[in-house]
Amino acid sequence: MTRRIVRTTTQLGTLTLIIFVLVFFLDNRFNVLPDAIHNALPVHQPGLVITDISVATCSTLNILSSCRLDPEKWHRIEKDLYLSRGWLTHAFVHIERKQESELIEKDRVILDVRTGSLDPVVSEKNQAAERWESRPGGIWLKRTAKHRESDNVNAITAVDVLFGSDAVEPRPGWELGSQPLLLPNAGPENQETYLSIRRGHPKVKDTPTLHVNKDGKFKVIQVADLHLSTGPGICRDPEPALSDGGKCDADPRTLAFISSVLDSEKPDLVVLSGDQVNGETAPDAQSAVFKFARLFIDRKIPFATIFGNHDDEGSLSREALMQLTHDLPYSLSEYGPTNIDGVGNYYIEVLGRGGSSHSALTLYLLDTHGYSPDERQFRGYDWIKKNQIDWFKTTSSKLRKSPSHTGYTHHHMDMAFIHIPIPEYRLTNDIVASTGSQPESPTAPGFNSGFRDALVEEGVLAVSCGHDHVNDYCSLSKSADDKPQLWMCYAGGSGFGGYGGYGGYHRRVRVFEYDMNEARIITWKRLEHGDTEKQLDRTVIVESGKVVAA
Repeated sequence: MTRRIVRTTTQLGTLTLIIFVLVFFLDNRFNVLPDAIHNALPVHQPGLVITDISVATCSTLNILSSCRLDPEKWHRIEKDLYLSRGWLTHAFVHIERKQESELIEKDRVILDVRTGSLDPVVSEKNQAAERWESRPGGIWLKRTAKHRESDNVNAITAVDVLFGSDAVEPRPGWELGSQPLLLPNAGPENQETYLSIRRGHPKVKDTPTLHVNKDGKFKVIQVADLHLSTGPGICRDPEPALSDGGKCDADPRTLAFISSVLDSEKPDLVVLSGDQVNGETAPDAQSAVFKFARLFIDRKIPFATIFGNHDDEGSLSREALMQLTHDLPYSLSEYGPTNIDGVGNYYIEVLGRGGSSHSALTLYLLDTHGYSPDERQFRGYDWIKKNQIDWFKTTSSKLRKSPSHTGYTHHHMDMAFIHIPIPEYRLTNDIVASTGSQPESPTAPGFNSGFRDALVEEGVLAVSCGHDHVNDYCSLSKSADDKPQLWMCYAGGSGFGGYGGYGGYHRRVRVFEYDMNEARIITWKRLEHGDTEKQLDRTVIVESGKVVAA
């Protein structure tokens, strides 16, 4: 009798398990269980989900209108859809969001979003059986009351707004709308407004570790002065002027140039040395940042940024720009110490080949700020502050004594990148003519804070800057007894959104190749027009770990 009871119990248990697994499988694919059961199921990945989206429009002529919906229910995305250019009209996207654990039966979770004048049921063949809800701005929402679907990778968990006909979305898990929002009196051509949505939960950023390649080499491309806008932008001083049939959109041409060089040179790292964003033409700096970031993310190329004097003249501060850039895939950008001046004082270690944990190359990046804080006494531009120099010297000394550096069996090399040139760039006798030209006078700060001497003291072999777009030379700074001490290079401006001119300047970038086998550094430039495949002004600047004359 006992054996029969045990056997029956086992059979019933097995049957129950099979039924449970079968129902779970069917419901996971076809949602066969009632909504009440779905809503009672535990949430597996707690987090925010979006339950509604709307647009609030207001007019300065109507004092009763408001651009802010009930803050108890709605979260406003703080981007004016008219980019604050509308004389009378402003509009903002609002989202309703809830923790998955706080959803109640009446809440509906957004599974998909479209923009357009027509219901997707009419405009898309595969949506005939779906139900879409209309919202202002031509927004269409597909929502569900089955809360278990909020645990699905298709659930919308975040919404953003980007601008420009050339807007891109480089963040993993995010998707840019294919059509712009429908806004009355939308403003200038090419300033379309797009929704960007994230499905599922945020992706964890994987910061790459840099290593010297198997052949003992490591290549860096310095991209200076991109001057990107919100929207395509307008070319300044393009050369040749009538490229593309007389039409010249600045950013597409700039990005096509950078893309071509990346595919040709295949760098291990890209350093963006300031003025990535052209502040006055970037009312949404985020849209501008995403355009350059996508080039590197798509190619899986690590990149690092510092700021120039124009980056924070748009919609975002230096702090916000650094946070935005830091969080992107393949970005090595860092805020740096908060107890010294500037945003973006940091260093990057390149480890030896293979699985080595020893540093072969250290790259220092420092913020040169913007405009002079004492225009009466020192006109022009700001300078690297004493506390930055102290941080650099302390950091360099600590690294040099660290096991990571002392354990490296070859010559360890150091280099620095800045945006605004230091005053020593003005010394015309130090310019090496074979490395480039000086069409414009260097706009270095009027006050000399001594950074050049600190670089030499700490054994840095070269420093490279941007800022003065048409200068692309290198200077060789020497000691009192005429011994080479430090190379100081310009990258040359790369972006068509910034000035060119000066007799037909072609945009360019600078390349540095570090050969750790020979402790050698070679540099050259690549042009946007003309002999685009040439390694222009190729020069050996370091040999056997020492600065050498060209």
